[in-house]
Amino acid sequence: MYAKLAEDLSDLPAVLDAAREQAGELLAGLADRPVAVPPAGFAPSAVPEDGVGAKAALAEFARRWAPGFAASAGPRYLGFVTGGATPAAVAGDWLTAAADQNPVSSLDSSASDLERETTAWLAQLFGLGPEFSGAFVSGATMSTVVGLAIGREWVGEQLGITVADAGVAALGPVAVVSGAPHSSVLKAMAVLGLGRSAMKRVALQPDREAVDVAALDQQLADLGGRPAIVVANAGTVDTVDFDDLRAIAALKAKYPFWLHVDAAFGGFAALSPEHAALVDGLALADSVCVDLHKWLNVPYDSAIQFSRRLDLQVRVFQNAAAYLGHPGENPDFVHRTPESSRRLRALAAWCTLAAYGRSGHREIVERCVAHARDLGERLAATSQWRLLAPVRLNVVCFTLAENPTQDRIDAVVRAVAAGGETFVTPTVYAGVPALRAAFSNWRTAREDVDRIFAALVTGSGAA
Repeated sequence: MYAKLAEDLSDLPAVLDAAREQAGELLAGLADRPVAVPPAGFAPSAVPEDGVGAKAALAEFARRWAPGFAASAGPRYLGFVTGGATPAAVAGDWLTAAADQNPVSSLDSSASDLERETTAWLAQLFGLGPEFSGAFVSGATMSTVVGLAIGREWVGEQLGITVADAGVAALGPVAVVSGAPHSSVLKAMAVLGLGRSAMKRVALQPDREAVDVAALDQQLADLGGRPAIVVANAGTVDTVDFDDLRAIAALKAKYPFWLHVDAAFGGFAALSPEHAALVDGLALADSVCVDLHKWLNVPYDSAIQFSRRLDLQVRVFQNAAAYLGHPGENPDFVHRTPESSRRLRALAAWCTLAAYGRSGHREIVERCVAHARDLGERLAATSQWRLLAPVRLNVVCFTLAENPTQDRIDAVVRAVAAGGETFVTPTVYAGVPALRAAFSNWRTAREDVDRIFAALVTGSGAA
């Protein structure tokens, strides 16, 4: 065995202790370190010839790289939709690396059963019945790819075509219909050979990102009975708006379509009695996308994909090899997702659900919503800012009160990031350059909202 590997193996407890100490220091100081650290450029070094051993490598990481990492797991990082990681989720993720299971097969490990239990728990949280099967994937984009791939196969089934065998060209054009699709939907369409130009945009309700169901009805009627895919939103990125899922699903009585629901973070409204009505009808979907490294607060990367047509899912993703076995009635995960090798993402989710349960994660959701409302009210009361939409859940969409040009918004983003107190991301909503602040971290407290608000007021001076 290579000498340094042998040394590290014999000294493994000390190596892990060094990593634990570094991680402990990082997490203990998370609330006080700069929330964003804009990169200053770097000169990459050459690959080491002999290496320095694990503990020296950890020290080198601490010196060269750790200071430049954003505190994206901390309480005042409001960019994109970024959760943190609960203590139990961190512990589960460490065990995931230590056990190093590849849960694609049930031939040699209980890891697949752990994933099955975790997906069943999550289905219960989101109000999905036993007709739904679930599988872990890397993120909402891959969850959408899987959901639309199954939808593509369903369209083929309606036309008497097995797309997995004949190829997407055998289908001809397939309409994908949506009101305010996330960019990952268009990416998935490109990956799956449907093409971005297949997207048919539907009119939205006035001053909303929710689809006009009457317009959707007409759009589907215009297809003349040809099967389609409808992508509905359970929480849009900019304003967390929700399509009327029950009304959309009711159109299935008139038109043939596969209903995919993007519930990447809005699906977590199901955990709160006050907000659960927003996702009424989610169980009527054919496939559902939920991102877990957002509001479940597990480490990157982790998402789940739900579908009610496991048979079609296996038809698409079956990995036909003698050593993998036949899918059977309860197919292994190698037959359910694009990956043939994957880490046991389910363990971190299992740990946080086992540790804090439904009630603990409901409290995280409700607290984040309360913080978003608090910040929205404060911004609306200033002369520097104005809200562009009501705070429906956990995202505040706002802009400069006067002359909100893209240049001025970009200047604010840079100033706020350089200040290190918080981080927000730019967007454009209803044609207006704007900012969005997304609350999804379990650590965020009222005093953090105070600091976030102060940083935004100060940052507006850079515009």
